[in-house]
Amino acid sequence: MTLSTSDRADAVHRMLHPRSIAVIGASADLGKINGRPLKHLMEKGYAGRILPVNPKYREIAGMACYPTIDSLPEAADLAVVAVPASEVIACIEALARRGIRAAVIFSSGFGEMGVEGRVQEDALAQRARDCGVVLCGPNCLGFINAFDKVYATFSQYADGETGAGPIGFVTQSGAFGTAIAALVRQRGLGLGYFINTGNEADLAFSELMGRVVEDPRIRVAAGYLEGLDDGAALVRLARRCQVLGKPLVITKVGRMAAGARAAASHTGALAVEDAVFDAVIRQYGVLRARNEEQMLDMLEALSQPRVAEGNGLGIATQSGGAGVMMADRAEEMGLTVPELGAAARARLAEVMPAFGAAGNPVDVTGQFVARPELLSESVVALMDDPKVHVGIVWLQLMTAHVDTLVRIFGEIQARTTKPFFVCWVAAPAEALTRLRAMGIVVYTAGERAVEAAAALVRHHASRRRLAASAPATEVRALPPPTGHDGVQATVQAAAWLSEAGIPMAPVALARSEDDAVRLWQAAGGAVALKIESPDITHKTEVGGVLLRRDDEEAVREGFRTLMQRAAAAEPRARLEGVVVQRMAEGHVELVMGVQRDPVFGMVVMVGSGGVLVEVLKDVVFRHAPFDHDEALAMLDELRMSALLDGVRGQPGVDRHTIAAMLERLSRWAAHMAPVLAELDLNPVLVGARGPVAVDCVMLLEDQRSKESAAG
Repeated sequence: MTLSTSDRADAVHRMLHPRSIAVIGASADLGKINGRPLKHLMEKGYAGRILPVNPKYREIAGMACYPTIDSLPEAADLAVVAVPASEVIACIEALARRGIRAAVIFSSGFGEMGVEGRVQEDALAQRARDCGVVLCGPNCLGFINAFDKVYATFSQYADGETGAGPIGFVTQSGAFGTAIAALVRQRGLGLGYFINTGNEADLAFSELMGRVVEDPRIRVAAGYLEGLDDGAALVRLARRCQVLGKPLVITKVGRMAAGARAAASHTGALAVEDAVFDAVIRQYGVLRARNEEQMLDMLEALSQPRVAEGNGLGIATQSGGAGVMMADRAEEMGLTVPELGAAARARLAEVMPAFGAAGNPVDVTGQFVARPELLSESVVALMDDPKVHVGIVWLQLMTAHVDTLVRIFGEIQARTTKPFFVCWVAAPAEALTRLRAMGIVVYTAGERAVEAAAALVRHHASRRRLAASAPATEVRALPPPTGHDGVQATVQAAAWLSEAGIPMAPVALARSEDDAVRLWQAAGGAVALKIESPDITHKTEVGGVLLRRDDEEAVREGFRTLMQRAAAAEPRARLEGVVVQRMAEGHVELVMGVQRDPVFGMVVMVGSGGVLVEVLKDVVFRHAPFDHDEALAMLDELRMSALLDGVRGQPGVDRHTIAAMLERLSRWAAHMAPVLAELDLNPVLVGARGPVAVDCVMLLEDQRSKESAAG
């Protein structure tokens, strides 16, 4: 009995908020893996009914213990399964018979063990679907819902204080996730949920996190990923987090795994796994942390309620060097360190010592120890400047002045409304504890504070962008079937793109020298000649492109040359002829492309074009479709972005016409998802008349026919 969408959602909700919990394979030794859930549930005050199941015992810790699942007095909302792997499938079948629809499976010995384990795990997943039971795991630590004191886990994290907090944390790794949870506890932030997904035979990261963020007690979501199969689910989660106004912070390992594959297009070769992942999650407002410490830094900043309305950073320090260091990092992170307005400068001049600095950064020196009002008035004046949206106060040591400084920071907090962080290097432990208890965000290194401020700014900027995003525009219908997958004829591909509103330079195919001459004459000017073969996608690599041919003999000779070169370089290639194309104008070369990514689906690329595209690797990606503003943001991210504005006598180009082309390409690509595998437009020449694609490689791979065959 496969669960309906609504029944599945209800089963997951009951799993995370159970009124009763059965522990299958429970042990009377509460120190063992199969005894620890009982220990935690009892000691931490779970209010629901606990139902141990094990034929070895009549009772455990004063609770009745049942010999079988069938003998349970009620259908529990959740079952914790801690039995050998060989018994798990039978256990799931028994749970279904008893009406229990959710299970956490501690048992290992599945996919993590290799091919045989993977087969057993697939069988488990299929049997659970057939029985209508949702699974967390197998090979997982389980989960904690600290709000409701649900401890379906044997994690070491549960041994200490687990007071509920505003952070929901879902992790694919048990051990590393436990370490992150312990760090959260050290900072006094508090986890509302701790969930380890294990092998994800059924419930995966995005679905579980999707349930967590719906809890109004959760303000920030955090996740640790080692891999991802369902990009669409992650995009849906990210969009939902944006709507709810809840930041989503992810740490994903495997940044340097290129995942290179043979690809017909430059786009396919450049769209490596991590580059696409990074671009797509950023597009949807997800914040990526490099490691566990940066994740904690971000969570601390995002857990506080104040909003950053812009990217202006105000810095107050007792060290000029620290201020310069943080200002440098701010610029690298996309923040500005604005000059203060006249009103702020005048207020600072009234309180600053003569040897201080009343700019931004503000150097208050160490005099604030003798004159506490120097620090408080300086920071408040800084924060009141309309160009400052986030503030950081840097200081060091001050062990003898903790009481005074805690009082000053409390006063600053009361007198300001914008987010501000304290960066206290070599801070006394007492100071950190007291400031965090007051709800003041505190770090112990300057660059970490700046990076956390940048994360806060990016989150609120992403929310504003979402609110202002334009509705989707119409796209053209899919092209008619061509009768074959693979590389498409240039003329046909260019025609489809032109019909979709993509600016394409006109092309025509010559099958003979006479055809080539006739097409040159019709063009009315110099032409480019390009070999046409479905087996030769990178024409320049075989000498398959000749430019600026503008007389009959040059055209005839060019046709012969291209056919001879191609036959020599690729003897087995099918040669269709030569494409004739009038020379296009444009002094900036870009590349645009599309790839059907195996995780996220249709992904659009733009970058520095030409023959060196795979060498320079100056490209950015977005998930299709996207709007005009997102396209402009792509151009801003390119290293060659400044070239678009004109350099060394070359005129600038209109970014908006390029963005319009990218937006149309993205919407067309999204509609083409069932049939388009890869598309390369290289080069796209941009000049006074806007962008035009002068060469294309289109690879079709119709998924609809494959899905029908599979069905």
